[in-house]
Amino acid sequence: MRDRQADGGEKLGIYIHIPFCRSKCDYCDFYSLAGQEGRMDRFQKALLAHLKETAPIARSFPVDTIYFGGGTPSWYGARRLRELLSAVKKLYRVEKEAEITFEANPDSTDFKSLRALRRAGFNRVSFGYQSARPKELAEVNRPHTVEQGDGAVAAARKAKLKNLSLDLIYGLPGQTEQSWHETVEHILTLEPEHLSCYGLKVEEGTPLAARAAAGEVLPDDDAQADMYLWAVERLSQAGYEQYEISNFARPGFASRHNLRYWLLRPYIGFGPGAHSDFGGRRYSWVRDLEGYITGVLDEGALLDSQDLIPEEERGCEYLMLGLRTGRGVEEWEYRGRYFMDFAPIEARLEEFEARGWAEKTAQGRWRLTPKGFLVSNRLIGDLLERQEKVRLSSLLPRAQARYQGKNL
Repeated sequence: MRDRQADGGEKLGIYIHIPFCRSKCDYCDFYSLAGQEGRMDRFQKALLAHLKETAPIARSFPVDTIYFGGGTPSWYGARRLRELLSAVKKLYRVEKEAEITFEANPDSTDFKSLRALRRAGFNRVSFGYQSARPKELAEVNRPHTVEQGDGAVAAARKAKLKNLSLDLIYGLPGQTEQSWHETVEHILTLEPEHLSCYGLKVEEGTPLAARAAAGEVLPDDDAQADMYLWAVERLSQAGYEQYEISNFARPGFASRHNLRYWLLRPYIGFGPGAHSDFGGRRYSWVRDLEGYITGVLDEGALLDSQDLIPEEERGCEYLMLGLRTGRGVEEWEYRGRYFMDFAPIEARLEEFEARGWAEKTAQGRWRLTPKGFLVSNRLIGDLLERQEKVRLSSLLPRAQARYQGKNL
C-alpha cells in the first residue's frame, strides 16, 4: 500500500456532470440534453443539495481534483458554475493547489465569463475544438466555427487561464489525412498545454450511426491508424508527451483528474449518469435528468448501479487501465497490491515487445507503444485471459485439498 499512498491514492477527486447542451453533435452518446434550459435552476438546487448531503462521508479526504464535465458546462453559465465551486470549497477539504477544470464549447464562452471563472478558482479549461476545417465541423453538427475556436483560446489567455486543453477528433466524415494534418498544425499555433486526440467511434443510437447505416462512408480503421500514428510523432516533435492512449501534454500538464481514473484513485461523481469509485465500491446515479432531480430533492430512486470491487477484479483493472497510460504497469506493484503472479503476464508482454507493441522502460515498467495502443483492446484482453487462467490454476490445489480433507 505504500506505493499507492505515495501516488496520492488516498486523495479524492470530484466530478460534476452538467447534462445541458446548446445542441447535440451527431456522434455524441454522452448523457446530454438540448433545449432544456428551463430545468437548469431546479437541477442546480439538486446538485447543491447532493453535494451537501455527501460531504460528511468524504470529510477526511483531501480533494486534489475537481472536474466539471458534460454536456457543456459553459452553456450552463458562469454564475451557476461559480456557485457550485464555492459550495465544494465550503463543504470539502479542497487543497490549495487542486486542479479545477471545466469543459467549454467555443460558442458559449467569452472573456468576461472566463475571467470570472478563473477568479472563482477554476484553473484549467478544456475546449471542444474537434477540427480546424469548417466543413468537418458542419458535417457533425458542431455548434461553433474555427474562428470562434481561435477566439475562445485567445479569450482564455487574456483571462489568464494558464492550463488550456483542446479536444480533437480524427476519422470525421469527409476528413482526409491531409486535412487532419492541417488541423493539428493549426492547433499547434495556439500552443495549448494539453491535447486530447480521439478516434471517431460510431455509437449506436446516434445520428451518425443512422447515417453510416444508410451508406455514408467514413474513414476506415486503417485511415484512422495512419492519422493517429502521424499525430503521435508530430506532437512528440512539438514537445507533447503521450501519457495515455488519447492524451498528450507538455511537461507538468498531464490531466491529474483523468489520471486518477486510470490509476485507480478514488472519485465521487454528481449529476445524472455520473459514476463514483469510493470506499471500495463503484456506483452510478440514474441517467435521467428528472430522475436525478427528484431522487435528490424528493428522496426518490437515485442509485442506478453499485458493486463492491474484490481485489482480484482490481487486479484486472490495474492491467487494463495501467496499460492505457505511458506509465504502464510494474511487477512488484502488481504482486504487492494484488498478490498475483506477474510472470505469465511478463512472458506475454515480452512476446508483444518482439512485435513492436510493448516496451520495458529503464525503470522496469511495461507499457504499450503507439502501435500497441492501436490494438490495445486485443492485447489487454489477451493479458486478462492469461491472468484468469493463473488465478483459476492457483485455486485448484486449494479446492483439491479441501475435497481430500472432507474424505479423510
